[in-house]
Amino acid sequence: MMSLVLAQVAHTSPWSFNTALVMIAANLFAIAVGYYAIQNRGVGPKLPVEMPAMFTGFGVPELLATMSFGHVIGAGLILGLSNAGLL
Repeated sequence: MMSLVLAQVAHTSPWSFNTALVMIAANLFAIAVGYYAIQNRGVGPKLPVEMPAMFTGFGVPELLATMSFGHVIGAGLILGLSNAGLL
């Protein structure tokens, strides 16, 4: 019975440079989407360090929201690409 369960587990690739590139690209995509989609930027606490122009008006809540969204997208991409054998 256990062998049937193990046979159904999706194949995932181990961490590699390609996996990191997919996650970075997904996070940058999420930041770009968040930059245009978030209507009330800069309402919460400011970031403690100076950021590039891409993060204009971004505070801690916006950064956490876009990075969380980027990691969800990245995890889906990594699982899908590794299951398809492309990663």
